[in-house]
Amino acid sequence: MDRTEIQDLGEFGLIAKLTEGIEKRQPSTLLGVGDDAAVIDPMGKRLVVSTDLLVEGVHFDLSYAPLKHLGYKAVIANLSDICAMNALPTQIVVGLGISNRFSVEALEELYAGMKLACELYEVDLVGGDTTSSPSGLSLSITAMGLVEADKIVTRSGAKAGDLLVVSGELGSAYMGLQVLEREKSVFKEAPTAQPELEDHAYILERQLKPEARTDIVRELSDLGVKPTSMIDISDGLASECMHLMAASSVGVRVYEEKLPIDQKTYDTARAFNLDPTLCMLSGGEDYELLFTISPDDYEKLRNHPKLSFIGHMVENPSERIMVTKSGSEVELKAQGWDGINKNNG
Repeated sequence: MDRTEIQDLGEFGLIAKLTEGIEKRQPSTLLGVGDDAAVIDPMGKRLVVSTDLLVEGVHFDLSYAPLKHLGYKAVIANLSDICAMNALPTQIVVGLGISNRFSVEALEELYAGMKLACELYEVDLVGGDTTSSPSGLSLSITAMGLVEADKIVTRSGAKAGDLLVVSGELGSAYMGLQVLEREKSVFKEAPTAQPELEDHAYILERQLKPEARTDIVRELSDLGVKPTSMIDISDGLASECMHLMAASSVGVRVYEEKLPIDQKTYDTARAFNLDPTLCMLSGGEDYELLFTISPDDYEKLRNHPKLSFIGHMVENPSERIMVTKSGSEVELKAQGWDGINKNNG
């Protein structure tokens, strides 16, 4: 592939190159790329805004994360934050810090992933900025979404007796990362070795190409269910439970046997000598939705195939209990990725 240096295009030429072909999909987007600022019409709704900054070597590793996947995942991480407010994402703004390691073609790959996410989730890319960086790649995405004023859900509305619900499955993204890190180590020792990835397609996709649960937001609305509190799972289930507890001033009881895990994730965790439950509790980057509902709404969601009832909130804010499969009670702890490996590696 030919390599085009960024300085050959200049900043404005680069922006024009990366944003060519972008179309508006949202009626709330009045003016997008090409002016000093975007113009958005909230259309009588509330505008929800979230931003993330990703730094190479801290948040992602380009030795195993393709640029197209990185662009896609960066958008999804922000759209997930919008979903966690019970809103639907509508626009994003992108900021890039780029070193001279990267060619125009490389950045086009990055933008291809972002454009794909925008297309699939019907989100408009309406602006951004680029700047030079002394080393590596920095990527900042700000996402916006719209929601009716009476449908906004925060972290602070949970009450004692509310049921704790999670979408999808947990721990898969973390185990996908473990496979990638293992293959990176093998490559360092034996550069000619072929990576062993064939049996791990699902968990690798969960790590490299996650999805935002806009479907859950829409389906809850269709079923007439408004969560009492909600958060997305970026740092791990246990950590997100703590956030809901702190914001709502309640405690929590989680039941280990109710935690949803894919069989491949479970088997891979065992093969790595890791506790599958700890992977679910502390792995992170699942981008599922964790929320509470009133017991009155239980029947509406009881048989929902995408949702699992994993516990309930309690009166005492200092009570953070996981009931194990054997029936014993242990303190629910947010250990983080290092804690998983130290306790089980």
